[in-house]
Amino acid sequence: MSEVYGNPPAIEDASYRYDAFDDGKVLFGSKGKLPPMGWNSWNAFGSGNTAALTKAMVDKIKELKLDEAGYKYVVLDDGCYKPVRVDGHLKADDVKFAEGFFDMSDYVHRNGLKFGLYNDIGSRLCSGAEVGIRGYEDVDTADYMKWGIDFIKVDNCYNVWDNATFSDGENARFTFAPGIKSISIKGDGTDLKLSAVRDGMITGTRAYVSGDCVTGIGTYDGTAPDAAPVKTDMMSSELRFDVAVETEGDYELSVEYATGRTEGVGEWLQLAVGQGDDTRMIWDDLLPATQNSSSYEFSKPFTLRLKKGNNLIRIMNHRRQENTLWSYAKIRECFRNAAPDKDIVFSICEWGKTQPHNWGYKVGDTWRILNDITFQVGADGDPGHGAWEGAYTTSVTAQYNKAVIMDEFAGLDKGWNDPDMLMIGMDGLDETMCKTHMTMWCMLNAPLMLGLDLRKVKTGDAIWKIISNKEVIALNQDALGVQSKRIFTTKAVKPDKAYIRDNDRIDVLAKPLADGSVALSFINVSTGKRYDKVSITKDLICEYIGDKMTDVSLFANAKEYELTDVWSGEKHINSDCVFSVDGIEAYDNITYKITPVR
Repeated sequence: MSEVYGNPPAIEDASYRYDAFDDGKVLFGSKGKLPPMGWNSWNAFGSGNTAALTKAMVDKIKELKLDEAGYKYVVLDDGCYKPVRVDGHLKADDVKFAEGFFDMSDYVHRNGLKFGLYNDIGSRLCSGAEVGIRGYEDVDTADYMKWGIDFIKVDNCYNVWDNATFSDGENARFTFAPGIKSISIKGDGTDLKLSAVRDGMITGTRAYVSGDCVTGIGTYDGTAPDAAPVKTDMMSSELRFDVAVETEGDYELSVEYATGRTEGVGEWLQLAVGQGDDTRMIWDDLLPATQNSSSYEFSKPFTLRLKKGNNLIRIMNHRRQENTLWSYAKIRECFRNAAPDKDIVFSICEWGKTQPHNWGYKVGDTWRILNDITFQVGADGDPGHGAWEGAYTTSVTAQYNKAVIMDEFAGLDKGWNDPDMLMIGMDGLDETMCKTHMTMWCMLNAPLMLGLDLRKVKTGDAIWKIISNKEVIALNQDALGVQSKRIFTTKAVKPDKAYIRDNDRIDVLAKPLADGSVALSFINVSTGKRYDKVSITKDLICEYIGDKMTDVSLFANAKEYELTDVWSGEKHINSDCVFSVDGIEAYDNITYKITPVR
């Protein structure tokens, strides 16, 4: 991989291109990992974390036996570094981590746990500290290996080409194509002028017609909850032309365009002929800026070879996704070079901006799907604040509503959708909310990263019972590694595909398990009691998840089922093959492990 200073990298390997997102090829790292479990410092302490606090958390993990429940990773988030580099290297904050990262790593490892750190693909961290990994990938990954990290979370603030936050909005010049009015093709007796509006075809849903031109050629920003997760070709748009010529040969193509530096109109053009493995990239660079976004002019002619008959010409800009993939891949490549035999957990934290569910599996183990679940983080003595619902991403339900329809993007062969850290133990969430929050994340196969001050927890108290419930955790850590699918909702929509923001509903999630059982969770997403009687047949379960079950025939043909309530532990036998609830309290859930009786 090569980089042009000041501009996005020159991508010479087609494996990093948009057309390769669905090819299943993993570029770096290995697969087969279950969702990671552990503790992260951010929700508990924000940038105020210290070595003393972290060691206290390690001690509490051992005291509460949370390690035996599966919580292994202890991750230092933003605020742990000295805010500037020292001789080109990262250094632990002189006050908060005076003994350095090796001392911290040693303490974690001596207690049988695993150590993690944080960085950013940009020039700075989200806190503003000028120690982002951009340009220091080889140096930093070597240092991380010396410190013995087992996990790294990599954010996307201050990205020099595109960003999740805290960066120049004019970077849209790199991530959107100019507005396009027409193209002209000349050569071997051909002289065509094709209108973008009348002759072109728009793919996906991002681009649109504006007067006599097409604009918005690029990829949706997925940071906010409004961008529902769908397949790659829906979140990105191209302008395509079918061009027929009589003779194979070289032709000249010019584009009538106008540039801008704002979301939807940029300066970077990708021009290609063909698609998939047959793609021939003709141009992938900035075009000269026009006077303004309404001032159109023709580009220089591009030479392209066309075959006799029909040719697909694509005008596009997939750099929002390609640049981000390239940035994370470069870090993974350097980790491989620094320690070829060590496979760390790689947590992509770009907030869903570039639709990482489409490409994250190539380099990552988990990928954040939205902005932070809370912006009201804690401090020493302050638990911070969480919310059940909210208008943006800062709530349990905002994250859940997106993650619940992302099951097809996750798995042992890919990695895991990450709806951010658990807010259990923060102010704003009562015991019932916390219990359902835990259920949701376990059914979604989300990473289980605790974000509370564990000094507030005692063995046997309500919070401890929630975060250490082995029956619930077992759903998340089940060896089959399949995220649950929503198979029913009281809203009149297709349950496994529809993005629903209205929380006044009951959802039903089904999750196949390695032993042939099925986890079935009835979730009241609303803030009031629901009185609905909801009944789910075994046929409906098999219809939605039968292709992922270990023995669908056994489950479908059983005459009786043992139902285990994963929260109460109560068991009973079901003989009518219909699984029902008759109303659910506000925020609550009823979750069964359903085992066919042989």
